[in-house]
Amino acid sequence: MTTYRKIDVSKVGEVDVAVFKDKKILDEEALDELRTELLGLLGTRAGVDLLLDFSNVEFMSSAMLGLLGVLNRKIVSSKGRLKMCSIRPEIFQVFKLTNLDKLFSIHPDAAAAMAAF
Repeated sequence: MTTYRKIDVSKVGEVDVAVFKDKKILDEEALDELRTELLGLLGTRAGVDLLLDFSNVEFMSSAMLGLLGVLNRKIVSSKGRLKMCSIRPEIFQVFKLTNLDKLFSIHPDAAAAMAAF
């Protein structure tokens, strides 16, 4: 199994679960590393179901939203599904302001997100 610095990855049934390790996702270096790790997790597999768990994340830059968009397009184009959970209210507000709450499947916790797959 691959070791990641920015995410903890586990498998629950057919779903890959990635829990962000950092409390703050702000600088370009962290985003580049996350991009590499998340896209590496998908690899060339088609139909990947991925749950992103934000329970540790207290702050994130708006550039992270761009990365999430790229990830979503890659997963959807390969017939997979992306779900997110445990996003703090202050971060979720940014998703609402940008209407990304309508694009992404966002759930209050991991159990609710897993039930939606």
